[in-house]
Amino acid sequence: MRADIVIVGGGPAGLAAAIAASVEAPSLSVLILERDSELGGILNQCIHNGFGLHTFNEELTGPEYAARFESQLAEHGIKYMLNTMVLSVSSGSVTAVNSTEGVFTVSCGAVVLCMGCRERPRGALNIPGLRPAGIFTAGTAQRLVNIEGYMPGKKVVILGSGDIGLIMARRMTLEGAEVKAVCELMPYSGGLKRNIVQCLDDFDIPLLLSHTVVDIKGRDRVTSVVIAEVDSSLKPIKGTETSIECDTLLLSCGLLPENELSRAADVAINPATNGPVVNESFETSVPGIFACGNVLHVHDLVDYVSEESARAGKAAARYVISSDPGSSSVISIKTGNGVRYTVPSFIRPGVVSDNVVIRFRSGNVYKDSFIEVLFDGEVKMRRKKQIITPGEMEQVILKKSDLESCPSEITVAITEG
Repeated sequence: MRADIVIVGGGPAGLAAAIAASVEAPSLSVLILERDSELGGILNQCIHNGFGLHTFNEELTGPEYAARFESQLAEHGIKYMLNTMVLSVSSGSVTAVNSTEGVFTVSCGAVVLCMGCRERPRGALNIPGLRPAGIFTAGTAQRLVNIEGYMPGKKVVILGSGDIGLIMARRMTLEGAEVKAVCELMPYSGGLKRNIVQCLDDFDIPLLLSHTVVDIKGRDRVTSVVIAEVDSSLKPIKGTETSIECDTLLLSCGLLPENELSRAADVAINPATNGPVVNESFETSVPGIFACGNVLHVHDLVDYVSEESARAGKAAARYVISSDPGSSSVISIKTGNGVRYTVPSFIRPGVVSDNVVIRFRSGNVYKDSFIEVLFDGEVKMRRKKQIITPGEMEQVILKKSDLESCPSEITVAITEG
């Protein structure tokens, strides 16, 4: 089997990358391999609105947003295979399996990794207690309620204030459950400000910062959880324990990019993001393998996923068409004060056609501070920001003209006002 470009994953990243690649080079064949029974990925269970404000200038639900892209597949002649699990990838081929073809290999000119991310489970959190029914990740609960039509429980405590946890606090309340509290280990929320307001404040659901679950009670079913305050080292403070009666505990404790295939292909991984190290074209350390979306780093907005993935799809198409390896000069991007990571990790200025978007997250909450971009230690750009939080991704945009001086190193930092 042969395809010019193989897209691994048919969620929002995969759909955007496939369409952009086809638009960039209509003569190329594009194939999407998706392990689920339908395209759209996680969007299919996100029935709340708020998607598409940047991409379509209107509010859409998750399924509506995915449908906009799916309708374009036939227009561009993009083929896809559902219920197909990818087993391995390399710069020239992808091996997969499904019930009709068995194990098969697709030879290709480029691969775009769009596998998304998964939730951190209870086993990774080391919470004491037995294994009673009633403990779910927030995403699993979302699927049960929105797609399967089941209520996970009636009295709910949520651990973690990521966006999925915040949205499920509202969703469970609307379905008749009582959400007792949302507990957050950190002294700040991990979700968007608008979700805190719309999902918690509007429903009088308490957000307990610097709190965590230290014990789960119940043998057959959760009967209560014990929460406690944590100190500056994130360790529970003795004597602050409080028991909350509940039958359900939802875990919203972070997302992990799905990079087993990437690691097996010897793609270099950034330990700060758990995603591949990429350049300005979203090409990984393995030539011909690109990565975008939540497999690269966890995003706040699906609009950013689509924008980033479109760039990756176009770059993959250009890679297949051109034999030119690109510029030999490389500018590395470093993290300065207050910045956890940047994407991309380096830039080839000779390849940049218009501009480069550098996205990053802070490591703490900063108020009335400055985002700075330094070229070889000298401040090139400086922008004031009223508030910077780890829960919201930030970005700086460098024009091609900015790179003409060709510094050896660019640093993104946060300085307090």
